[in-house]
Amino acid sequence: MAELTALWEVGLPLAGAGGGLAYAKARAPRVYWSLVGLPVARVRFAVSYRATMDVCGLTVQPSRLRAFLVRNLARRIDVQPVPPKVRRVRGSSTGMRVTLRLPAGLEPADVIAASERLRHAWGVRSVAVVETRPGFVELRMTGYDVLRRVKMPRHRPAGPMTVPVALREDGTAFVRDYRKVPHALTLGANQSGKSMYLRNLIVELARLPVALVGIDCKRGVEQRRYAPRLSALAITPDEASGLLDALVDEMEDRFDLLSQHEAADIWDLPEDVRPVPIVLLVDEVAELFLVTGKKDEERRDRMVMQLIRLGQLARAAAIYLEICGQRFGSDLGKGATSLRAQLTGRVVHRVNDKQTADMGLGDIAPDAVAAVTAIPPDKPGVAVAGDSSGGWSRIRTPELSAEEASAVCVQYARLTPALPALAPYRPVVTTEAESAGPVPLVKPIPATD
Repeated sequence: MAELTALWEVGLPLAGAGGGLAYAKARAPRVYWSLVGLPVARVRFAVSYRATMDVCGLTVQPSRLRAFLVRNLARRIDVQPVPPKVRRVRGSSTGMRVTLRLPAGLEPADVIAASERLRHAWGVRSVAVVETRPGFVELRMTGYDVLRRVKMPRHRPAGPMTVPVALREDGTAFVRDYRKVPHALTLGANQSGKSMYLRNLIVELARLPVALVGIDCKRGVEQRRYAPRLSALAITPDEASGLLDALVDEMEDRFDLLSQHEAADIWDLPEDVRPVPIVLLVDEVAELFLVTGKKDEERRDRMVMQLIRLGQLARAAAIYLEICGQRFGSDLGKGATSLRAQLTGRVVHRVNDKQTADMGLGDIAPDAVAAVTAIPPDKPGVAVAGDSSGGWSRIRTPELSAEEASAVCVQYARLTPALPALAPYRPVVTTEAESAGPVPLVKPIPATD
């Protein structure tokens, strides 16, 4: 009986702890990783580091001085190869970061090529290699699939035109920094998460003192709900043509201002004369290229020309482009590839054909095309983000409903600047009282028996 009691007292807590860990692994992976995964990963890393580096080809022969000291002072005949020196190991709620000092003869590309082998050797979800400074790299390991349930980091990047939009697969935030990457192209098929990406972007921009300008030629079905925070909105190709002309005129006026103050861009101007930044959001760029007859070709050519001009020159005037579409290629018409060349940032969700992935990422990160075609349809919001440096990473935007995004735009409607050049295209905002109908002037009296 005593043995049964002891077994009950010991086994019940162990079973409860095991069940709790199993539940945490499935429902709260951050908690499971912090309690179990991180200690195990640190021990595995410390024990197998030198052997792993050796078998992965990340060691170099020691210098002559080191070999001489080992043979004569340590009295050892065999001299071991030298792996990268571990400078710092940090754990986090999503993974582990290791800073390495590369020995002479190794470069960051060697570590990047071996990242998949390191992932399997240490039993982590992914290993991303980032060069922090010359001679140093950082291994960013994730212990679980952080893109399965997206939770943005608490730390928000700082900057006048810097907004977090999505979560990278290494646990860091994917950030749109318009001063570094002024223009971007976002592609994705239906139900791929492209609209969710744009929705998160609008919500983050709505909190900043910027002017948001929308072009949604689908009669505004996507962007009309953000009207309280939009300084201008075009919902037809004719309106889009006029709005683009107005933006080009605004750009030229800003160039005159820069010339008067002998400034290189808007951010060099004093704050009291600095114009507000403008972000142009084009929901479906193909609608600007498609025409139904020859009478529309002149308008199409003019719109494409104005977009290319904005892409080439508008950065200095703090006018930034966010071009979105399902399909983008040279078959859209004249000027498509010229416009694409001006869009530095690229985000490609699941697409219907490989040609769209090639147009989005093939010219800057050819390796990322295969990652795009491998995105499953049951994971909306997952995308591949690349830049002109050739780097790329998987990202996923957090889930955000259209009602929540609309409420944020209403909340920050007071930040909407009024630009005289865009005043004819300012959307009309209907209040709740107006939408509910006229208010009766006479209060009705309830009937009584």
